[in-house]
Order: sequence, then C-alpha cells, then structure tokens
Amino acid sequence: MNGCFLETERTVFSRWTSGSLPLAAQLWGEKDVTRYICASGVFTEREIWERVALEIKNGREFGVQYWPFFRRETEELIGCCGLRPYKAETDSYEIGFHLRKKYWGQGYAYEAANAVIGYAFSVLRAEKIFAGHHPQNIASKSLLVRLGFQPVGAVFYAPTGLSHPSYLLRNPVFAGAKE
Repeated sequence: MNGCFLETERTVFSRWTSGSLPLAAQLWGEKDVTRYICASGVFTEREIWERVALEIKNGREFGVQYWPFFRRETEELIGCCGLRPYKAETDSYEIGFHLRKKYWGQGYAYEAANAVIGYAFSVLRAEKIFAGHHPQNIASKSLLVRLGFQPVGAVFYAPTGLSHPSYLLRNPVFAGAKE
C-alpha cells in the first residue's frame, strides 16, 4: 500500500500511483465491476490505464481521487471510493465507489463512503456532494439513499450513453445556504 491517509474500522485508504496498474486491473478488470460504468460493460487494458492516469491527475490537480482502499488485516484491495470535482462548482464534489465482487454485500461500500463523506465535509469543507448511478444498479441506489443522499433528477453520463439518476448530500454546516 502507498501512503495510508484515511482509515475505517476495517479498511485503509491509499492513493493511485503510476505503479498501480496491477491493482487497478484487479478492480476494473472485473466485468461485474465495470458492467455499469461504461457502455461496453468491460474495460480494456488501455482503459484501465487511462482510468488510473485520470485518478492520478485528479489527485495532483484537485487533491482527490476515487482512492483505492484495502482490508486492514490483509491489505487486499477491496475497491475504490472517493471524490472528484463536480463540474465547475467550487466546494462541490462527486462521490463514487467501485468494489470487487468478492466484497459485495459485506458493508464495505457503506463504511468507505461514510469515511469519504466525513473527509469531504470536515477536511475539504465541501458544501455538497453529488452522486449518480446506472439506472439498473439498484444496489448503488439503495446505498446512496441509506447514506442520506436526496434525489435531484437525472444526468446524462457519456460513458454509458444513459441518463443516470442523480443525488445530492449537503454538508450540515452549510444546510441553510442557498445553491
């Protein structure tokens, strides 16, 4: 693992680096993971590398990534969960999470997303966090609702060619502020 900076009871978060391709391939090389992320449902090796490069760029330019996170006790990659800047808005981010299939249904997505939300609101002082999911991804919808996100409509997502249901979570500190 590379530079742990965020932790939960069962997980530790790191950052993607240029040496992360083998880890990224474990995650984005799984068809069950990528089926709702892109139109083809599968990432090529080149697309996996481009994804890692994008995450590294976001880390360098904005201080955020969809960070890789690992089981604390075994250091095995669970998936990624993190933030990216949301459009051109200041103090707003988009949250995302992708988990390897073997970790589905074990509470890791909820645990990781809660940690990332806490980081966004307390460390980054984000005013709001946006999220979206593939229309057929009912598990992501359930997780977002459980995390307290409120539906705000649908947004076209070019990689899938579909309009994705979208959600918003406001920082309680800024809850009374206007958009």
